[in-house]
Amino acid sequence: MRLQRRRFSEATDVRRFPHGHITVVEMDDNVVGRMTYEPGWRWSVDIKPIAGGDACQFHHLGFTVSGRLRVQMSDGAEIETGPDEVFEFPPGHDAWVVGYEAWVGIDFEAMRTYGMDVRPEADRTLASIVLTDIVDSTRLAGEMGAVRWRETIGAHNSRATAAIDRQRGRLVKTTGDGVLASFESPERALRGAIALRRAARDLDLRIRAGVHTGEVEITGDDLRGIAVHTAARIMAVAGPDEILVSATVMDLVDGSDLEFEDAGVHELKGFRGTRQLFRLIESAPVR
Repeated sequence: MRLQRRRFSEATDVRRFPHGHITVVEMDDNVVGRMTYEPGWRWSVDIKPIAGGDACQFHHLGFTVSGRLRVQMSDGAEIETGPDEVFEFPPGHDAWVVGYEAWVGIDFEAMRTYGMDVRPEADRTLASIVLTDIVDSTRLAGEMGAVRWRETIGAHNSRATAAIDRQRGRLVKTTGDGVLASFESPERALRGAIALRRAARDLDLRIRAGVHTGEVEITGDDLRGIAVHTAARIMAVAGPDEILVSATVMDLVDGSDLEFEDAGVHELKGFRGTRQLFRLIESAPVR
Protein backbone atom coordinates (compact mmCIF):
# COMPACT_ATOMS: atom_id res chain seq x y z
CA MET A 1 0.00 0.00 0.00
CA ARG A 2 1.41 3.40 -0.98
CA LEU A 3 0.36 6.95 -1.79
CA GLN A 4 -0.55 7.14 -5.48
CA ARG A 5 -3.05 8.34 -8.07
CA ARG A 6 -4.06 7.45 -11.61
CA ARG A 7 -5.93 9.18 -14.44
CA PHE A 8 -8.48 7.41 -16.62
CA SER A 9 -6.96 9.31 -19.53
CA GLU A 10 -3.83 7.19 -18.95
CA ALA A 11 -5.68 3.89 -18.69
CA THR A 12 -3.85 0.58 -18.50
CA ASP A 13 -6.67 -1.10 -20.45
CA VAL A 14 -9.75 -0.14 -22.45
CA ARG A 15 -12.28 -2.94 -23.01
CA ARG A 16 -14.75 -2.37 -25.82
CA PHE A 17 -17.98 -4.20 -26.59
CA PRO A 18 -21.29 -3.35 -28.32
CA HIS A 19 -22.86 -0.16 -26.92
CA GLY A 20 -20.11 0.52 -24.42
CA HIS A 21 -16.59 0.35 -23.07
CA ILE A 22 -14.68 0.19 -19.79
CA THR A 23 -11.60 2.27 -18.98
CA VAL A 24 -9.37 0.59 -16.41
CA VAL A 25 -6.59 1.86 -14.16
CA GLU A 26 -4.47 -0.27 -11.83
CA MET A 27 -2.96 0.72 -8.49
CA ASP A 28 -0.90 -2.26 -7.36
CA ASP A 29 -3.47 -4.84 -6.21
CA ASN A 30 -6.45 -2.51 -6.74
CA VAL A 31 -8.20 -2.16 -10.09
CA VAL A 32 -10.74 0.61 -10.76
CA GLY A 33 -12.89 0.91 -13.84
CA ARG A 34 -15.03 3.62 -15.43
CA MET A 35 -17.94 1.95 -17.22
CA THR A 36 -19.70 3.76 -20.03
CA TYR A 37 -22.85 2.13 -21.37
CA GLU A 38 -24.67 3.78 -24.28
CA PRO A 39 -28.49 3.89 -24.59
CA GLY A 40 -29.69 0.43 -25.58
CA TRP A 41 -26.89 -1.39 -23.71
CA ARG A 42 -27.94 -4.54 -21.85
CA TRP A 43 -25.71 -7.13 -20.16
CA SER A 44 -27.62 -10.13 -21.53
CA VAL A 45 -27.28 -8.76 -25.08
CA ASP A 46 -23.88 -7.04 -25.17
CA ILE A 47 -21.73 -8.76 -22.50
CA LYS A 48 -23.20 -12.24 -22.21
CA PRO A 49 -21.88 -13.39 -25.62
CA ILE A 50 -18.28 -12.69 -24.55
CA ALA A 51 -18.64 -13.60 -20.85
CA GLY A 52 -20.95 -16.61 -20.98
CA GLY A 53 -23.43 -17.63 -18.30
CA ASP A 54 -27.08 -16.85 -17.80
CA ALA A 55 -26.36 -13.82 -15.58
CA CYS A 56 -23.46 -11.55 -14.63
CA GLN A 57 -21.46 -13.37 -11.95
CA PHE A 58 -19.41 -10.35 -10.86
CA HIS A 59 -19.91 -8.36 -7.66
CA HIS A 60 -20.06 -4.64 -8.52
CA LEU A 61 -19.45 -1.92 -5.94
CA GLY A 62 -19.20 1.73 -6.93
CA PHE A 63 -21.16 4.88 -7.71
CA THR A 64 -23.08 6.37 -10.63
CA VAL A 65 -21.64 9.47 -12.28
CA SER A 66 -24.43 10.07 -14.80
CA GLY A 67 -27.37 8.37 -16.47
CA ARG A 68 -29.54 5.61 -15.07
CA LEU A 69 -29.01 1.84 -14.88
CA ARG A 70 -31.55 -0.78 -13.87
CA VAL A 71 -30.44 -4.10 -12.41
CA GLN A 72 -32.53 -7.25 -12.08
CA MET A 73 -31.45 -10.20 -9.93
CA SER A 74 -32.11 -13.78 -10.98
CA ASP A 75 -34.84 -14.00 -8.31
CA GLY A 76 -36.68 -11.03 -9.86
CA ALA A 77 -35.59 -8.31 -7.40
CA GLU A 78 -34.82 -5.01 -9.15
CA ILE A 79 -33.11 -1.73 -8.35
CA GLU A 80 -32.28 1.40 -10.33
CA THR A 81 -29.30 3.69 -9.76
CA GLY A 82 -28.83 7.29 -10.85
CA PRO A 83 -26.33 10.16 -10.46
CA ASP A 84 -24.49 10.52 -7.12
CA GLU A 85 -25.76 7.18 -5.84
CA VAL A 86 -23.51 4.45 -4.43
CA PHE A 87 -24.46 0.98 -5.66
CA GLU A 88 -23.82 -2.69 -4.93
CA PHE A 89 -24.90 -5.44 -7.35
CA PRO A 90 -24.38 -9.03 -6.11
CA PRO A 91 -23.52 -11.83 -8.56
CA GLY A 92 -26.42 -13.26 -10.56
CA HIS A 93 -27.99 -10.27 -12.33
CA ASP A 94 -28.89 -8.67 -15.63
CA ALA A 95 -28.67 -4.89 -16.20
CA TRP A 96 -29.68 -2.32 -18.80
CA VAL A 97 -29.50 1.43 -19.47
CA VAL A 98 -32.69 3.33 -18.79
CA GLY A 99 -33.64 6.24 -21.06
CA TYR A 100 -31.66 8.05 -23.74
CA GLU A 101 -28.60 9.13 -21.74
CA ALA A 102 -25.44 7.04 -21.44
CA TRP A 103 -24.81 5.55 -18.01
CA VAL A 104 -21.39 6.18 -16.53
CA GLY A 105 -20.30 4.48 -13.32
CA ILE A 106 -17.10 3.90 -11.34
CA ASP A 107 -16.54 0.35 -10.08
CA PHE A 108 -14.01 -0.59 -7.38
CA GLU A 109 -14.68 -4.31 -7.12
CA ALA A 110 -15.09 -6.26 -10.36
CA MET A 111 -12.75 -4.57 -12.78
CA ARG A 112 -9.81 -6.95 -12.93
CA THR A 113 -11.48 -9.19 -15.54
CA TYR A 114 -15.04 -7.89 -16.06
CA GLY A 115 -15.82 -7.06 -19.68
CA MET A 116 -12.97 -9.16 -21.07
CA ASP A 117 -13.66 -11.52 -23.93
CA VAL A 118 -13.12 -14.95 -22.35
CA ARG A 119 -14.04 -16.93 -25.45
CA PRO A 120 -11.15 -19.23 -26.29
CA GLU A 121 -9.52 -19.48 -29.68
CA ALA A 122 -9.62 -23.24 -29.37
CA ASP A 123 -12.03 -25.70 -27.76
CA ARG A 124 -9.35 -27.15 -25.49
CA THR A 125 -6.85 -25.36 -23.27
CA LEU A 126 -4.65 -25.84 -20.22
CA ALA A 127 -6.15 -24.55 -16.98
CA SER A 128 -5.72 -24.75 -13.22
CA ILE A 129 -9.00 -25.80 -11.65
CA VAL A 130 -10.30 -25.14 -8.14
CA LEU A 131 -13.42 -26.91 -6.89
CA THR A 132 -14.91 -26.22 -3.46
CA ASP A 133 -17.94 -27.15 -1.43
CA ILE A 134 -19.27 -26.12 1.95
CA VAL A 135 -18.83 -28.73 4.65
CA ASP A 136 -22.10 -30.01 6.21
CA SER A 137 -24.19 -27.81 3.92
CA THR A 138 -27.30 -29.99 4.26
CA ARG A 139 -27.21 -29.82 8.05
CA LEU A 140 -26.52 -26.08 8.03
CA ALA A 141 -29.38 -25.42 5.62
CA GLY A 142 -31.76 -27.28 7.93
CA GLU A 143 -30.57 -25.41 11.01
CA MET A 144 -30.67 -21.98 9.38
CA GLY A 145 -33.94 -22.30 7.50
CA ALA A 146 -34.53 -21.51 3.85
CA VAL A 147 -34.38 -17.69 4.05
CA ARG A 148 -31.22 -17.40 6.15
CA TRP A 149 -29.47 -20.15 4.19
CA ARG A 150 -30.26 -18.41 0.90
CA GLU A 151 -28.79 -15.18 2.28
CA THR A 152 -25.70 -17.02 3.51
CA ILE A 153 -25.14 -18.70 0.15
CA GLY A 154 -25.60 -15.35 -1.59
CA ALA A 155 -22.96 -13.76 0.65
CA HIS A 156 -20.64 -16.73 0.13
CA ASN A 157 -20.95 -16.54 -3.66
CA SER A 158 -20.36 -12.80 -3.65
CA ARG A 159 -17.19 -13.09 -1.57
CA ALA A 160 -16.04 -16.08 -3.60
CA THR A 161 -16.42 -14.12 -6.83
CA ALA A 162 -14.31 -11.27 -5.45
CA ALA A 163 -11.63 -13.68 -4.19
CA ILE A 164 -11.40 -15.41 -7.57
CA ASP A 165 -11.29 -12.12 -9.45
CA ARG A 166 -8.39 -10.82 -7.34
CA GLN A 167 -6.29 -13.76 -8.56
CA ARG A 168 -7.28 -13.14 -12.20
CA GLY A 169 -9.42 -16.25 -12.15
CA ARG A 170 -12.82 -16.92 -13.68
CA LEU A 171 -15.84 -18.15 -11.79
CA VAL A 172 -17.09 -20.84 -14.14
CA LYS A 173 -20.20 -21.62 -12.08
CA THR A 174 -21.59 -22.00 -8.60
CA THR A 175 -22.66 -25.49 -7.58
CA GLY A 176 -25.29 -24.75 -4.96
CA ASP A 177 -22.88 -25.07 -2.05
CA GLY A 178 -19.54 -24.40 -3.73
CA VAL A 179 -17.77 -23.03 -6.79
CA LEU A 180 -15.89 -24.17 -9.86
CA ALA A 181 -13.18 -21.71 -10.88
CA SER A 182 -10.46 -21.62 -13.52
CA PHE A 183 -7.11 -19.84 -13.22
CA GLU A 184 -4.32 -19.01 -15.66
CA SER A 185 -1.64 -20.58 -13.45
CA PRO A 186 -1.45 -23.14 -10.63
CA GLU A 187 0.03 -20.59 -8.23
CA ARG A 188 -2.90 -18.22 -8.74
CA ALA A 189 -5.27 -21.17 -8.32
CA LEU A 190 -3.69 -22.03 -4.97
CA ARG A 191 -3.78 -18.46 -3.73
CA GLY A 192 -7.36 -18.25 -4.93
CA ALA A 193 -8.22 -21.38 -2.94
CA ILE A 194 -6.69 -19.83 0.19
CA ALA A 195 -8.74 -16.67 -0.34
CA LEU A 196 -11.90 -18.75 -0.85
CA ARG A 197 -11.29 -20.56 2.42
CA ARG A 198 -10.77 -17.29 4.29
CA ALA A 199 -13.90 -15.77 2.74
CA ALA A 200 -15.91 -18.77 3.92
CA ARG A 201 -14.47 -18.54 7.42
CA ASP A 202 -15.60 -14.91 7.63
CA LEU A 203 -19.14 -16.27 7.31
CA ASP A 204 -18.53 -19.03 9.88
CA LEU A 205 -18.48 -21.61 7.09
CA ARG A 206 -15.91 -24.29 6.39
CA ILE A 207 -15.08 -25.47 2.90
CA ARG A 208 -13.00 -28.22 1.34
CA ALA A 209 -11.11 -27.65 -1.90
CA GLY A 210 -9.41 -29.65 -4.62
CA VAL A 211 -6.87 -28.17 -7.06
CA HIS A 212 -5.52 -29.71 -10.26
CA THR A 213 -3.94 -28.50 -13.50
CA GLY A 214 -4.66 -30.13 -16.83
CA GLU A 215 -6.34 -29.83 -20.20
CA VAL A 216 -10.00 -28.84 -20.22
CA GLU A 217 -12.68 -28.61 -22.87
CA ILE A 218 -14.62 -25.36 -23.03
CA THR A 219 -18.28 -25.88 -23.89
CA GLY A 220 -20.21 -22.63 -23.89
CA ASP A 221 -19.80 -21.17 -20.40
CA ASP A 222 -18.80 -24.48 -18.78
CA LEU A 223 -15.60 -26.52 -18.43
CA ARG A 224 -15.39 -30.25 -18.95
CA GLY A 225 -12.67 -32.88 -19.07
CA ILE A 226 -10.50 -35.14 -16.98
CA ALA A 227 -8.86 -32.20 -15.21
CA VAL A 228 -12.22 -31.05 -13.83
CA HIS A 229 -13.12 -34.59 -12.71
CA THR A 230 -9.71 -34.96 -11.08
CA ALA A 231 -10.16 -31.73 -9.10
CA ALA A 232 -13.61 -32.93 -8.01
CA ARG A 233 -12.27 -36.29 -6.79
CA ILE A 234 -9.41 -34.57 -4.95
CA MET A 235 -11.90 -32.25 -3.27
CA ALA A 236 -13.99 -35.24 -2.17
CA VAL A 237 -10.98 -36.59 -0.25
CA ALA A 238 -10.36 -33.28 1.56
CA GLY A 239 -11.57 -32.69 5.08
CA PRO A 240 -13.00 -29.48 6.57
CA ASP A 241 -10.78 -26.45 5.83
CA GLU A 242 -8.40 -28.58 3.75
CA ILE A 243 -6.99 -27.62 0.37
CA LEU A 244 -5.67 -30.74 -1.32
CA VAL A 245 -3.66 -30.58 -4.54
CA SER A 246 -2.36 -33.04 -7.08
CA ALA A 247 1.32 -33.86 -7.51
CA THR A 248 1.09 -32.05 -10.86
CA VAL A 249 0.18 -28.78 -9.16
CA MET A 250 2.87 -29.11 -6.50
CA ASP A 251 5.54 -29.76 -9.13
CA LEU A 252 4.43 -26.74 -11.18
CA VAL A 253 4.77 -24.32 -8.25
CA ASP A 254 8.14 -25.64 -7.13
CA GLY A 255 10.26 -22.65 -6.14
CA SER A 256 7.35 -20.52 -4.91
CA ASP A 257 6.84 -19.62 -1.25
CA LEU A 258 3.83 -21.95 -1.01
CA GLU A 259 4.28 -24.84 1.41
CA PHE A 260 2.82 -28.34 1.38
CA GLU A 261 2.77 -31.50 3.42
CA ASP A 262 2.18 -35.09 2.41
CA ALA A 263 -1.53 -35.96 2.41
CA GLY A 264 -1.01 -39.59 1.48
CA VAL A 265 -1.74 -41.84 -1.47
CA HIS A 266 -5.41 -42.18 -2.43
CA GLU A 267 -7.61 -44.06 -4.83
CA LEU A 268 -9.77 -41.50 -6.61
CA LYS A 269 -13.19 -42.75 -7.60
CA GLY A 270 -13.38 -43.44 -11.32
CA PHE A 271 -9.59 -43.41 -11.84
CA ARG A 272 -7.22 -46.32 -12.14
CA GLY A 273 -4.43 -46.74 -9.65
CA THR A 274 -3.56 -44.39 -6.83
CA ARG A 275 -2.66 -40.70 -6.69
CA GLN A 276 -0.27 -38.90 -4.38
CA LEU A 277 -1.93 -35.82 -2.87
CA PHE A 278 -0.52 -32.90 -0.94
CA ARG A 279 -2.04 -30.51 1.60
CA LEU A 280 -1.51 -26.78 1.23
CA ILE A 281 -0.26 -25.53 4.58
CA GLU A 282 -2.36 -22.94 6.37
CA SER A 283 0.40 -20.36 6.65
CA ALA A 284 0.66 -20.00 2.86
CA PRO A 285 0.13 -16.32 1.88
CA VAL A 286 -2.64 -15.00 -0.34
CA ARG A 287 -0.94 -11.87 -1.73
